[in-house]
Amino acid sequence: MNDIRRTILWVIFGFSMVLLWDQWQVFNGHKATFFPSSTQSAKAPAAGASAPAAGAAASSVPAPQAANAAPAAPGTAPTGAPTITPAAAKERVVVNTDVLTLTFDSEGGTLVHSAFAKYKDEARKDNGFVLLDESANRVYVAQTGLIGSGSFPTHKTLMKVVPGERSLKDGLNELEVKFESADVGGVKLVKTYTLKRGAYDIAVRHDIVNTGTAAISPQLYMQLVRDGNKPPGESSFYSTFTGPAIYTEAKKYQKVEFKDIENNKVDVEKQATNGYAAMVQHYFASAWILGDGIKRDLFFRKVDTNLYAVGMITSLDSIAPGATKSIDSKFFVGPQEEKTLEAIAPGLELVKDYGWLTILAKPLYWLLDKLHGFIHNWGWSIVALVLLLKVAFYWLNAKAYASMAKMKAINPKIMEMRERLKDKPQEMQQAMMKIYREEKVNPMGGCFPIMIQIPVFIALYWVLLSSVEMRNAPWIGWIHDLSAPDPFFILPIVMTLTTMLQTALNPAPPDPMQAKLMWFMPLIFSVMFFFFPAGLVLYWITNNILSIAQQWVINTRMGVPPQFNLPKFN
Repeated sequence: MNDIRRTILWVIFGFSMVLLWDQWQVFNGHKATFFPSSTQSAKAPAAGASAPAAGAAASSVPAPQAANAAPAAPGTAPTGAPTITPAAAKERVVVNTDVLTLTFDSEGGTLVHSAFAKYKDEARKDNGFVLLDESANRVYVAQTGLIGSGSFPTHKTLMKVVPGERSLKDGLNELEVKFESADVGGVKLVKTYTLKRGAYDIAVRHDIVNTGTAAISPQLYMQLVRDGNKPPGESSFYSTFTGPAIYTEAKKYQKVEFKDIENNKVDVEKQATNGYAAMVQHYFASAWILGDGIKRDLFFRKVDTNLYAVGMITSLDSIAPGATKSIDSKFFVGPQEEKTLEAIAPGLELVKDYGWLTILAKPLYWLLDKLHGFIHNWGWSIVALVLLLKVAFYWLNAKAYASMAKMKAINPKIMEMRERLKDKPQEMQQAMMKIYREEKVNPMGGCFPIMIQIPVFIALYWVLLSSVEMRNAPWIGWIHDLSAPDPFFILPIVMTLTTMLQTALNPAPPDPMQAKLMWFMPLIFSVMFFFFPAGLVLYWITNNILSIAQQWVINTRMGVPPQFNLPKFN
């Protein structure tokens, strides 16, 4: 009875380890050990496939009236689309701003490559991180075009590149990249991308010109097409969401797993007049954003083998002969910087996904960001935040440690009683309850105060894991990147030592098996931290050290001198 609180915590911890192992198996392409499903892991595009071939595979456009219907034959262009121009006629346009390097393809004016100057590629430190890409090993592109009852320009239509600036020079605050299609079925499409200094959101204007003799009513589609592979370099010991998502004011943020698209099990809002369609991965995202009040159909679908699309389709009013209809939108491609995302569009900050603990995580991030504004070092800001949380929870922790101290004080009496009545379990239980009543000890007293704090510290865990600000952020000395594991394993070793010290300070359970588990489980848990980002390990070390200090002080005040209960494995 005196170990109920500890048993509950270890059960929670043990179940978490089971879930972690199960996800690790799935991540590495194996069947789930404990919670199997019929979903198979996605396969990478065949090595050596040419970029144009990959683009062709991504060319299928979903019908607006069937957002979740079975996909059309892979590799087919929209109904009535013009013949695909040979690859030799295509042109790639590279555009540079102070934060972005973008590559456009004149076939459809499609955005096929993006790199970020501020965020370096972990494998190639001298290059910016690549998000959008169309290469032999990856497909992740942003496409737009027209569909309808006639033959209209699509993302497979070869377009003319209008001459202009390709680099944001000093003194310029914005530049334009414009693509114009030829006359296709009496329709001409003009795409204008406007990039601004310091911005990751791009203004995109579609001008639809009716060059024919009859009125037309086309539909504009905007989609993101991506392979279903995990981002390169993602850890096997923790997993973040990768896949499509939408946001609407009515149903808020809705994300969809690739496997659900594969199995045609997508159940989300299909029509809206606001929001965005996005592709999300750890630290980075892309999104098509239409203005409020514009009706749109939202869709998720499988395009081809291991290729998936998310997007929106909006119907245009009738365009008279000789008239032009313009649709303004935004395209975001960049890091999940929370304040930046909030300023671009309502709900866009939710692509930085904290899960069910968002209500706790957002204020924790806000506080962490404010601390960084004073300290100017993310590592020390983490330390300061944990310190503030320990101060906020001081009285709850004090109650828990006081209960532990009482348990420690009566532990010799409990041990003697257990030994004396070891062959009489019923009498032992009654004697134990009597001791608790006489000593006025609540065996659950140390459990509840700690459990109340668990959601807060889990939320902080997700804040540190999800914040792109930790990427390439130094702390001290050898820690040059708080989002990467400690290269010399110094922090994980310190983490293990503090965990062992904290375990030694706790009262030893009377049951020998529980006493052994008290040492084995923290050691196993500590091994995981050798592969965790340094920022997460730093947070846990700080929490351990402050907990040890508080426990030491409270034990001393209560007349229970701290002593180390070392393990006995004989």
